[in-house]
Amino acid sequence: MSTKITIDPVTRVEGHGRVTIHLDDYGEVKDAFFHIVEFRGFERFIQGHPYWEAPALVQRLCGICPVSHHLAAAKAIDQLVGVDPKDLSPAATKLRRLLHYGQVFQSHALHFFYLASPDLLFGMEAPVDKRNVVAVAMENRELATRGILMRKFGQEMIRAIAGKRIHGIACVPGGVYKTFSPVERDYFLDGKEIPNIDTMIEWAGEVIDFMKNYHKEHRKLLDSFAEFPSGHLGMVGETGAMELYHGNLRAIDSEGNVTLNDVPTDDYLKYFSEAVEKWSYMKFPFLKQIGRAGGWNRVGPIARMNVCSYIPTPLAEKERQDYFDFNGSEVCNRTMYSHWARLIELLHCAEVMKALLNDDEIMSDDLERKGTPRMQGIGIIEAPRGTLTHHYTVDEHGMITRCNLIVSTTHNNDAMNTAVKWVANNVISKKGAITDGMLNQVEVAIRAYDPCLSCATQAMGKMPLVIELYDSKGNLLDKKVKE
Repeated sequence: MSTKITIDPVTRVEGHGRVTIHLDDYGEVKDAFFHIVEFRGFERFIQGHPYWEAPALVQRLCGICPVSHHLAAAKAIDQLVGVDPKDLSPAATKLRRLLHYGQVFQSHALHFFYLASPDLLFGMEAPVDKRNVVAVAMENRELATRGILMRKFGQEMIRAIAGKRIHGIACVPGGVYKTFSPVERDYFLDGKEIPNIDTMIEWAGEVIDFMKNYHKEHRKLLDSFAEFPSGHLGMVGETGAMELYHGNLRAIDSEGNVTLNDVPTDDYLKYFSEAVEKWSYMKFPFLKQIGRAGGWNRVGPIARMNVCSYIPTPLAEKERQDYFDFNGSEVCNRTMYSHWARLIELLHCAEVMKALLNDDEIMSDDLERKGTPRMQGIGIIEAPRGTLTHHYTVDEHGMITRCNLIVSTTHNNDAMNTAVKWVANNVISKKGAITDGMLNQVEVAIRAYDPCLSCATQAMGKMPLVIELYDSKGNLLDKKVKE
């Protein structure tokens, strides 16, 4: 008889997931699914609200990445008042960029230092009580302290621009509501109260060096763990540079062939569709011209690294080149290389923030623009987890009649399912038992994508991770729960 195992409530996965693994008559893995079982409701209940409320409302999707939703919605609302990204004032554009790069910076710091580092420092088979940031602090005090201070820097940037670290308000239709003061700027430059931006750049470079050495020491594992071919999607600038705030959409296949050639974000509906499956509330986006089976793409740091031609800041570009030299090919399809890519973006964000902080235009009071109102608005940005789309239509009274959200984690849905199947096929015990190490390896594979499942399903409440093992007749053999 099988045993039901319950472990401590430390998931390090933001949201509610359930994994089921099905065996055939010979005890081999037949299939595996990563179920998202929360109701998707935000697209519906935002209907009937005036459009100008959207940037504030959508932040309540999540406490981890509210700024990303705020900015994507703001870009869509700009279009409703007749303002495209190129029409924003320079000051508004730079302040929004500063807010966005601060958000990506703090989110990447949170994921690496708080959520991913226990797997790297202690290994996938480490005891349960070692798999948390407290254990990291006990083992490597300096690493944990830097992680806390780097996240604080990004959060302080958000507070300075949006008024609060979480669920603040920065954007108004066609611009931003406040400028940056000299005192606020000095706070991030002089290092008197918090480590300054130059320190952030230095620390980001040092943690990348740590990751390089980690990859050298554990190359065999990192190269093979959950490695599989896939498409990759991200945003690039006019010359192919990595672009996180505004640009064109580019996608490639697993070998680097272009499948989406720098199309304007406003045209996303021409190229993307969303599929549904009976076992998940989260949708499955794919490129129409390729089809459901092969048209899905990874998004996020590893995808952005793959699709861009270069990174437009010198230190991060040097690290990007080292990344691909080590990978050995022009496209990286290795799931565990996501953490390294995320740290290169951390450095890039710090470099961009430094340039913006030294730009006097962020203190201008030219903050808002207006145009000819429209009935539809589309806003797409590169959130920390990947490409994020907000699309609204309104009636003649400015009330939202339709809302479509394609969240970063939704794009990664197929990738996470494929990663779970890889672990099921390569790690699971043939005796029908789920070991603690196997469970954690499932989570490691999912965690590499930094999923935000509440964003993807617009859910509320307690969201544990559940793994179930079934035989070929559909009988439940084993179950394990992380609250």
